[in-house]
Amino acid sequence: MKRVFLQNHKPLDFKFTQTKDDFFVDEIPLSNFKKRGNFLILHVRKINIPTWQMLEKISQYLDIPLSLIGYAGLKDKYATTTQYISIPAKYERDIKKFHDSRVEILDRFKDTKKISIGDLKANRFKIRLHDVDTLKAGKIEKYARKIEKTGMPNYFGYQRFSSDSITQARQMIEGDIFIKDKKLKKFLTGVYQSHFFNEWLVERIKLSVEDGEFLLLDGDVMIDNQDKLFTPKTPSVKDFRSKKIAPTGLLAGRDVFRARDKAREIEKRYDDEMLQDRGYRRRAWIYPQELTCKYKKELNIFELEFTLVKASYATVFIENIANKNFA
Repeated sequence: MKRVFLQNHKPLDFKFTQTKDDFFVDEIPLSNFKKRGNFLILHVRKINIPTWQMLEKISQYLDIPLSLIGYAGLKDKYATTTQYISIPAKYERDIKKFHDSRVEILDRFKDTKKISIGDLKANRFKIRLHDVDTLKAGKIEKYARKIEKTGMPNYFGYQRFSSDSITQARQMIEGDIFIKDKKLKKFLTGVYQSHFFNEWLVERIKLSVEDGEFLLLDGDVMIDNQDKLFTPKTPSVKDFRSKKIAPTGLLAGRDVFRARDKAREIEKRYDDEMLQDRGYRRRAWIYPQELTCKYKKELNIFELEFTLVKASYATVFIENIANKNFA
């Protein structure tokens, strides 16, 4: 299902591709590192290589299990990205000799804790758009500034899916195929949950099109700025507009809050209450922050820099600006 947006302008044409020269991601850590302890923190830059493959290279070089390497999140494959990973401090001398053409260790220091999934505050992006004339440049900045102010739907991006992975995920969940590999099984479960989240969000956006603002429903599970989940009797539009709260969508599974009332009527169509994997709530609405825009007229290139909360997709922001899907 294609992602839909609340923009009311005609689709905007420009060239956008994920390459090491046009797509940059810098991970912002959750907190300051203590510079002491039993874990060695590596600040690494990778170019056109998936995070998992980078971790496997380091695992093989040090001859240690992957489970001993901590990381906060996966970064885009086709990009230049930086992130933090952790290894036991006793391998400090060995890692100094590590070399790979697509992976560079920028810095290393110690901390008292291993890095775990989710241990990041946000990601900072820099993206270059090509084939942008002066007229388009003005429109891109106008639409980007509007989205910074009013927000956007927090879809999972196109890179999360492929037609094969969605089909395979359904077959696995329905018991038609058996997946032995734990890593692949976890990935496919995530694809299954993410696919239904996106379908739910498409329906909610279509309900909101007439007003041009995300329509809150009675029974919505909301999240505040301290990541606390709650279900008010009537969601506060005022608090939503002032960015104090945001609606959430369901990633189906066990031990998770479900919506109620009118919101649940829609949500249950994209739920799987038999799924035994852990469920989650995901912010359905987010805001790009610290946006800067720069137009290089002589090159027909428009540069965007912005920060997004963790587990959100820069490609979705670009699609919002263009008001169309890129894949």
